[in-house]
Amino acid sequence: MSVTPEQVQRIYEEADCLFSREAVERAIEQMAAAISDELAQKDPLILAVMSGAMIPAGVLLTHLDFPLQIDYIHASRYRGDTAGGELEWRVAPRFPLKGRCVLVIDDILDEGLTLQAIIDTCRKKGASEVHSAVLVKKRHERNIGIEADYVGLEVEDRYVFGYGMDYKEYLRNAPGIFAVRGS
Repeated sequence: MSVTPEQVQRIYEEADCLFSREAVERAIEQMAAAISDELAQKDPLILAVMSGAMIPAGVLLTHLDFPLQIDYIHASRYRGDTAGGELEWRVAPRFPLKGRCVLVIDDILDEGLTLQAIIDTCRKKGASEVHSAVLVKKRHERNIGIEADYVGLEVEDRYVFGYGMDYKEYLRNAPGIFAVRGS
């Protein structure tokens, strides 16, 4: 279902701000401190999950002051929709994972299907250890049992957007974490 820019603007204007830009930035700084404590000496390969992790990964990386390599992957269940479907692999990592410490960064942990598939793939490709970081974790009972190692913020079970998370491929650039009114 496509939307017009006018409809998207109305969604944004009516949305509930759950976390301001400042609150999100503080959460990212705290995640960076925890990641630094655990991974700074491990020469990690950072895998940002596109497109949602583009903004949180970019901000997070500026707070990691140690040697690391950056790559990205593109796997999606949403493809512009508001409900997830089958996992689609669009881009695999270009760096070899064998023997590497890998940190997967994603925008949101909802049910966990996408993150679990990515972690499983990293392990199958020989990563020595796989860690995960998400900007937002949803609180609900539908999670398949996966937890992220590093979580920035938790939100109630609503449709959220901003800081990389989208509403029908729009609003990833919203300066905070917002929930669609009535969701």
